[in-house]
Amino acid sequence: MLTILGFAMIATFLVLIMTKKMSPIAALVLIPALFCVAVGQGAQLGDYVIEGVGNLAPTAAMLMFAIVYFGVMIDVGLFDPIVRGILKFCRADPMRIVVGTAVLAAIVSLDGDGSTTFMITVSAMYPLYKRLKMSLVVMTGVAATANGVMNTLPWGGPTARAATALKLDASEIFVPMIPALAMGLLAVFVLAYVLGLRERKRLGMLTLDEALAREPEQETVSTGAGSTRGTGTGTGGTGTGTGGTGGEDRLRKDASASGGGTGTGTDADPTDEADDDEFQGLDPNRSTLRPKLYWFNAGLTAALLTAMIMELMPIPVLFLLGAALALTVNFPHMPDQRARIAAHADNVLNVSGMVFAAAVFTGVLTGTGMVENMADWVVGAVPDAMGPHMAIVTGLLSLPLTYFMSNDGFYFGVLPVLAEAGAAHGVSPLEIARASLAGQALHMSSPLVPAVYVLVGMAKVEFGDHTRFTVKWAVLTSLVVLGAGILFGIM
Repeated sequence: MLTILGFAMIATFLVLIMTKKMSPIAALVLIPALFCVAVGQGAQLGDYVIEGVGNLAPTAAMLMFAIVYFGVMIDVGLFDPIVRGILKFCRADPMRIVVGTAVLAAIVSLDGDGSTTFMITVSAMYPLYKRLKMSLVVMTGVAATANGVMNTLPWGGPTARAATALKLDASEIFVPMIPALAMGLLAVFVLAYVLGLRERKRLGMLTLDEALAREPEQETVSTGAGSTRGTGTGTGGTGTGTGGTGGEDRLRKDASASGGGTGTGTDADPTDEADDDEFQGLDPNRSTLRPKLYWFNAGLTAALLTAMIMELMPIPVLFLLGAALALTVNFPHMPDQRARIAAHADNVLNVSGMVFAAAVFTGVLTGTGMVENMADWVVGAVPDAMGPHMAIVTGLLSLPLTYFMSNDGFYFGVLPVLAEAGAAHGVSPLEIARASLAGQALHMSSPLVPAVYVLVGMAKVEFGDHTRFTVKWAVLTSLVVLGAGILFGIM
């Protein structure tokens, strides 16, 4: 019964957020609360929630201060040279920008922390996507999938969990997996190239001057799941621009024309009015710039990331100290500090609220025993004839299981059972451990991963839109990793 209710709860949650019948925060709280009552454990709901919140509180604290820190870095202009440099290198070519997103996300993922990867990637790339009217779900999908492949680094989490659960050496698991993971990363770059070509076909190519001359608040923004609309005027020739269909609606203007006419275009959603100041990151005259402190801010950021990688302090403490120092040095006057904090309050509230809401979901899923029963059912459903192929079975199961449950739940709860079943048929625990890493490309878009809310929150993308777009590509990438592992004889 708990197994059925567990799957029903997850399915209900996913359907409601993907169809936009409920917001993710409301669904993460209300759906598990209702199912907790349905299993007859309503009296324990408070205990489950408190336990879940306690487990995720350090993550929420880290995200709150990390958002403030990187928000301040954007305000003071730390990423402006990066943005301008990438734009010049990409020549305002959507294909190069999407590939650049994948490369940047993969490189930054070397720090082993998904939240930091997404904050840096979105901070650098978001203005480019908005300026060129590119699909924002392409950015979130490519970044999440690239980070998922890189999440298998020994210090990233899953590999260490697998080694701990099966009492193995992490290097013995990871090093032989490098060729398969390299193929997975190559698949992400190919995906980025294909998606970039699609964006180039949809939007065309502009020169750098034309891209920088655009007035972003006057043009339609496409999110890939629908059109956002506004009205815009532009000098030069006479003409009207109308969008295509669905997410490809786009108002275009001739940036190279000259003359006395006007170009206008209309769309239908007033929500884009909130984006009028989205491009302050590229405004060379904004009052928050601190050019004299550029190298201080760059050094502080490098020191912060180095301390994270070396684990000198807990990550929440590092970002708390970093945010406080960044605010104090860059904005020594209290009114300015309050203004900067207020400017980023929306992101802080949305992301931290989502994390605490997710704590309700995970707390109920674990506390009621649903996760344990679901795992036992899945393992029990594997036919005996598949015993000699348990590594492949593990790889395939890692896709849905790491999506629907936390890495802790899968690696410490399910993986030992799979390894035991494999050992009975002569399959090495090392092969089982390596196969278990295949699903990480998909895992990073799971609603149970706090970092994904940082990604969609900073990119201003609906979680349901991100899920619909990303899951199919993430599954494909995970299958490439699994197939490469089988081809190379790793598992």
